[in-house]
Amino acid sequence: MYDVIIIGGGPSGASAGRRAGKLGLNTLLLEKEEFPRYKPCGGALSRHAISYLDFELPQDIIEWKVTGARISFRGQTIEAHKDHCLSIMVSRDVFDNFLLEKAKETGVKVHTGEKVLQCVESPECVEVTTEKGTYQARFAIIAEGAHGLLKTCVRPVDSDENNRVCVVAEVPAEEKEIKERLGRTVYIYFGIADGGYGWIFPHKTYYSVGVGGLIKDLPHPKETMLEFLKSNGFTGDYKLKGHKIPNGGVKRKITGPRVLLSGDAAGFVDAFLGEGIAYAIRSGQLAAEVIAGVCQNDKTKDLKKYESLCQAEFGTHLKYSLIFSRIMHRFPEKTFKIFTSNSKMIDKYFEVVDYTVDYKDYLRWSLLNFKLR
Repeated sequence: MYDVIIIGGGPSGASAGRRAGKLGLNTLLLEKEEFPRYKPCGGALSRHAISYLDFELPQDIIEWKVTGARISFRGQTIEAHKDHCLSIMVSRDVFDNFLLEKAKETGVKVHTGEKVLQCVESPECVEVTTEKGTYQARFAIIAEGAHGLLKTCVRPVDSDENNRVCVVAEVPAEEKEIKERLGRTVYIYFGIADGGYGWIFPHKTYYSVGVGGLIKDLPHPKETMLEFLKSNGFTGDYKLKGHKIPNGGVKRKITGPRVLLSGDAAGFVDAFLGEGIAYAIRSGQLAAEVIAGVCQNDKTKDLKKYESLCQAEFGTHLKYSLIFSRIMHRFPEKTFKIFTSNSKMIDKYFEVVDYTVDYKDYLRWSLLNFKLR
């Protein structure tokens, strides 16, 4: 009988595992794939996300440092920079594997290559069935990402209205060429996909190129991606990888009697940027902390504290990221014209990326300064 079983070894599951191990919980982490494994993602890791880590990232994991952004919308472009690093670029196979190794350091038991088939709650425990056997624990954390169906033991699957689709390609290039083209800048193109954007991010040996948007508003993601690649001079035969992420800011149930959802499984994603690593890391940590507290006092009702902790730390921020995203994409001609024509809008938004200003205050600031109606 474990104290907690964590399902999923990505950033949220690994962070939950590391925190659980440090808190002395008897922990089993189950991951369906062998690590390192490929993960389609732009690979931008914000200072906000890094601030939650209790260890330094090795230099060989950091592929690029970004200080600014070039924002485009239908022919209108603006570029802005800060005097500090806004985010670093990582390859998710390397980064995620490193996080999982940091979890193992705390003594948690990790099984990779073991797919979970079922997670069932009972009054006494949680029973987790895999291809290799059945395990029991007092509690479970489901950190399986957006694609998994195990979360349905807590809540129904999201409709397409509350999910995004992204298509990503890694375009090989020399470091010198990438530096000359992008420098320390990420390129973001609004108007490419409804409810989302296209991007070009620098990495050490490749460009991460992708498009993403709400599933209901992006019916032909592959064709949109191919056109985006072509329009930006990428004419090779590239492997396209698609993945789903939840639309953040939507109210979802994230706790059961003995199960907590974290990361993408809980829907913790910035609805405007689509960034979720910071919230994956933090929600995994909070889930482990709450379970450790319940194991000490044996009051399962205290699992509900997880919801209030997440709400207090980033729930309002994500709620207003959804409001901001809906305003921007509901009135694109007016709002994006303001966004891409005034450096103050971009400069202030960098503070949201840094998490020194939340979306609620940014939206209020925008309304007061630019009379958005």
